Order: sequence, then C-alpha cells, then structure tokens
Amino acid sequence: MKNLSVTTFIHILFSVAITILIATFLLFLSWDEDRHKIDEFKRYQLISLTFLSNLRLNPDKEELKKLYKELHVKAISPLKAKKIKEEIEKSGETIFSGGSSLGQVRVFNINDTHYIYVQRMEHNLMLKDNRPKSYYFEIAVTLGVFLIGLLLLLYLAVLRKLYPLKKLHKQIQRFAKGDMQTRITYLYDDEIGKIAKSFDDAIVHINELSTSKNLFMRNMMHELKTPITKGRIVAEMLEDESSKKILVRAFERMNELISELAEIERVTTQSFEPNFEYVALKEIVEKSQELLMTESHCVKIEIENRALTTDVKLMALVIKNLLDNGLKYGKKKCVLLRTNAQTIEVVSEGEKLQHPLSYYTEPFSQEEKRSSGFGLGLYIVHSILEKLGYQLGYRYEEGKNIFMIEVQKSCQI
Repeated sequence: MKNLSVTTFIHILFSVAITILIATFLLFLSWDEDRHKIDEFKRYQLISLTFLSNLRLNPDKEELKKLYKELHVKAISPLKAKKIKEEIEKSGETIFSGGSSLGQVRVFNINDTHYIYVQRMEHNLMLKDNRPKSYYFEIAVTLGVFLIGLLLLLYLAVLRKLYPLKKLHKQIQRFAKGDMQTRITYLYDDEIGKIAKSFDDAIVHINELSTSKNLFMRNMMHELKTPITKGRIVAEMLEDESSKKILVRAFERMNELISELAEIERVTTQSFEPNFEYVALKEIVEKSQELLMTESHCVKIEIENRALTTDVKLMALVIKNLLDNGLKYGKKKCVLLRTNAQTIEVVSEGEKLQHPLSYYTEPFSQEEKRSSGFGLGLYIVHSILEKLGYQLGYRYEEGKNIFMIEVQKSCQI
C-alpha cells in the first residue's frame, strides 16, 4: 500500500466506492421488491376480509360505493367484466387467492393491471385495483443513478486535477537526465502549482550554483597552472639534485591534482555523454599504459583478444587509475591486468581494504596511513563506470587485492 502511486490509490478508492454503492443499490431493490410483495399481500388480504364480511350483510349500492372508495377499488360493468374474464383465462396470472366459508377472493394480473374477483353467493364482483401509484421505487432508482453518476464525475474531476502531476514528473525527469534548461510550468496557484514553482525555483538555483562552480573550477585551475609551470621551470634550474627532485615531484603532484579535478568536473556533469564505439580491449590497454607513464615491466598484461562497446578514452582512464593504485599501494609495486569471461581484473599484492568498497568510491577518501595520492582515483573510476553502464567490484584472495570491472558488452574477436 505504501508503494502505490496516488493515481492507482484513487482508482482503487473510487472503484471500491462505486462497487459498494451499486451493491447497496441492488440490495435495496431486492428489499423493496420483497416489501412491495408483503404490502400487496396484506392489502389484498384486508380487501378479502372486508368485502366478504360486508357482502354477508347485503349492502346497498351506496354502501358498496363507500366501500370501493375506502379500499381504492373500482367496480367494472358486467359487459366489461366478461371480456376481462376471457383475458384472465388466456394470459391472466393469479397473484392472490384467499377466502373463507363466507366466499372467495382472487386477484389477477393482466399487463400490470390488477383485477379483484369477489364471489359470495349471488354476488360476483369484478373490481379493478385503483390504488394510487407509488413513485417510491422510481425515486429510489433516480437517486441511486444520480449518486453513481455524481461519484463518477467526482472520480473524473480528481483524475483531471491530478493530471498535471504527470507533466510535472516528465519535466523533472528531463532535468534529472541532464537537460539543465528544463523549466517547470503550471498555470494555477493550487498545491500542485506551489510544488511546481518550488521545483522551478530549485532548478534555477541549481543552475546558478552549477554555473558558479564551473566558473570557480576553471578560474582556479587556470590560476594554479601558471605558478605551477613557473615553479617547475625554477626547480629545474636548481643545482641541488635532492631538492630539485623533491620540488619537481611536488609540482607534478599538483599538476596531477588539477588534471584529476578537471576530469571529475567533466565526467560528473549531468549533460556529459560518453562516445561509445566498438573497440578491441588491446587498444584500450595500450592507451592506458601511455597515460600511466611508468616502466612496462611493472605492469603484467594477461588479456584475451576481446572487443567491447565503450568510450575508449574513458575506459583507458579507468584502467590507468586502477593500475596506478596497484603500483602505488601494492607491496611489490607491480600489478597484473587480466581478463576472464565477463570481467577485467587488476591484481596487486597488499593488505585487505579496511573499509567497504563504497567508502573508497567517495572523493578524497583513502586509508589513514597512506600519504600519496588524493583519494580521487577510485572516485573517478566509479563515476566513469556509472556513465558507461558498468560496475566496479572488489575481492581479496590469497594476499591479493583484486579490483574487477564487470563488463557485459564484450565478445571474443
């Protein structure tokens, strides 16, 4: 019930309400039919007793007319009574039969008209039931149809009122998929309109923050590049090799940080889309080794001749970062790159990670005892793999840390 959408809940609510109303209406009709039969039986029983009792006293015409008026019946002439008897014999339905030693009374139904036939010695009366028609049933039916129609109109009105939520949902989805120019629009100032306005204000604010962040990052990286370049040039002029090496390495690390920050900004942008192409894994590994810029004997390659659909540059950066992590933090400062049926694995000897993998895929997170690196490598790897539709996995076996790229869109070539 908690996971039901508002529209589905309203469908269920009104369906149950309409079903209950129709069931109640049908039960009422059944009850009204039984009540009508009971009232009819009591009426004809009263007529039977009244007529038979009065006819025993041989009433005159005036007394009979008075009796007809009280019981709401109408006397039928002998000629017409003969025709009615013929119709009764053909298609008449007996709906009441009663009497006593004083005589007999029967009620027949012909085309929804009731005729009362009274027999008592010399009296043979054919009477027409002239009781005023009751509109109670028609009123009840009209009221029931009106209530069902009103409930259906309310149901349609509620659905129409909620329909703008679908439009609002689509606009929010477009924004979530990276369309930063999406604007939320709604004409009325009701609750949905207030929600739409709040979302629109939030989108404007997010766009302003994103623009401000991008401007800050670009300015910061631009301003840092100049002093780092100048510092690197000055460091190269030093005669003291030990001091020179330390300064050069420091400037290199600063430059690496700027490059990693630039890559994070590019990859994590909502509007960023990878450039997918069908490429051999060997070509990706070669590009990653070029990015790594380290001795080849430190990286052992055991890959199958496979191909996959991916972004070459991004995938090369992923493998480069994983290899770089293995070289930095592995005990033997060497790493193995291998493949199997569905994964690309980077293996290095070392201690098991102290935290779950999700801890290291957050920016600037690393083991407390590590001093090298900025804690951005796995964050960049995780962000890129999400964009590519792949997953990053980890396991520890026989003193080795194994990072796995779960690649499903691959095949042998």
